[in-house]
Amino acid sequence: MNKGYLAIVLHAHLPYVRHPEHEFFLEERWLYEAITECYIPLIHVFESLVNDGVDFRITMSITPTLMSMFTDELLQNRYSKHITQLIELAEKEIERTKWEPHFNRLAHMYKNNFISASQTFHDKYHKNLLNAFKRFQDLGVLEVITCGATHGYLPLVGIHRESVRAQIGIAVDLYTKLMGRKPKGIWLPECAYHEGDDQILDEFGIKYFFVDTHGIMYADTRPKYGIYAPLYCPSGVAAFGRDTETSKQVWSSQEGYPGDFDYREYYRDIGWDLDYNYVKPYIHPNGLRINTGIKYYKITGKTDDKQPYDPQAGHYKAAEHAGNFMFNREKQVEFLSEMFDRKPLIISPYDAELFGHWWYEGPNFLNYLCRKIANDQDTIKLITPSEYLAEYPVNQMTVPGSSSWGLKGYHEVWLEGSNDWIYQHLHKAGERMTELSSMFPNASGDLLRALNQAARELLLAQSSDWAFIMKTGTMVDYAIKKTKLHLHRFTELYEDIKWNKINPEWLGELEYRDNIFPDIDYRYYLPYKPVSSRGIAVNL
Repeated sequence: MNKGYLAIVLHAHLPYVRHPEHEFFLEERWLYEAITECYIPLIHVFESLVNDGVDFRITMSITPTLMSMFTDELLQNRYSKHITQLIELAEKEIERTKWEPHFNRLAHMYKNNFISASQTFHDKYHKNLLNAFKRFQDLGVLEVITCGATHGYLPLVGIHRESVRAQIGIAVDLYTKLMGRKPKGIWLPECAYHEGDDQILDEFGIKYFFVDTHGIMYADTRPKYGIYAPLYCPSGVAAFGRDTETSKQVWSSQEGYPGDFDYREYYRDIGWDLDYNYVKPYIHPNGLRINTGIKYYKITGKTDDKQPYDPQAGHYKAAEHAGNFMFNREKQVEFLSEMFDRKPLIISPYDAELFGHWWYEGPNFLNYLCRKIANDQDTIKLITPSEYLAEYPVNQMTVPGSSSWGLKGYHEVWLEGSNDWIYQHLHKAGERMTELSSMFPNASGDLLRALNQAARELLLAQSSDWAFIMKTGTMVDYAIKKTKLHLHRFTELYEDIKWNKINPEWLGELEYRDNIFPDIDYRYYLPYKPVSSRGIAVNL
């Protein structure tokens, strides 16, 4: 009989990047790299666990932007070309390295990986990887949850509650359409909670969300079980808190597992290392050197003299670290269970892209961990948050503290000198969207199309990714351009709608370029009237 539970939560998210106007758009590679290096390897892990009858549970948020890109025909076809090109590059590498046995074995490994990814993408799931995750959910081993429609940072865009309601309602609608059921839980973008957001979650039938550790510990009432049991908000929606100990073990590249010297080095790629003319057909057409995904070296240490990567040693370390992680959770649960009158729950959330993309051996770590937990001990058991709530339906009620999982734990990452200029524009656009919805609550024809497109442009401008990129200093020009572009398009639509000068041809072009949420309903921006999922009026 187990003494406690572990919930592994993977947050799979990419901003909506789709540029039909360019055949090779650099930022679209974010998706293609994540498919090859993270999402398909995770699918392979889940498949192997299911095929071997391993009893496991994982929770995974797939954001609406990522779901939309998974199901977009243009991006599916572009990924087909991308993976075909990688197979071709790996074949050239096999020939180039034929007199270098170690590198040649790695070139063969990459070719096999790319062929396997192509077969999974094309043959098993017919270019739509969402079908894979839906299959695992239907099998009961994966709990897929939703997120804000475009990952908008709710505490900062939420000065107008209609913007929060639209982010949640539109996300739930898309999830329901694509997954065939309503989501049980949600990953609040950046784990950012602000008092009252749970009322909107309750309206759409969402049962739980996650906050960082201090969101639970600094709740209005001291939590009886700390972060090792959920709290109920006054709305009845449950808040689960992140466990700090497990986060550091996996997240930290300095102290955590991913920094082990035997693991593959992310920053050494043949796109940068090899002769320019040789790699030119496989980098960006404008000549910009980029990662190809073929990397031959291990971390080695704090040195520029990197040693060749040994996949067998990497696998061994992943198994060793999985065992260490499990052992630490066993001791953690044994300690906690002596003090609690219920089985403690450890919440371990991570960005999904860590597993495979940044930490090449991460999927193997998860594979070994699930197998070890199922077969090598009986102290802990994997569980999903909804299963834990079913086992323990009675929980302490209070209001979680305002928080995020960003640096310093609050809102500074998304509101500081590099990005604070965006909010006056986002707030004004949100106000104007509610104004338009109130003016035309029953639109049809081109007016309906224009109102829905205005809602899309606002949502795309609200993505927290743009503010984050401005803060971190990577691809800043693109983030600024995307923010301004969507705000500009929104403002033009606002003027056209208000003064009855809609241009159907220009509107059609926008609908093609920014085609996310085909069934969007602009009426989510009507003036907010709090209502619970039970149809009861709510006082905030």
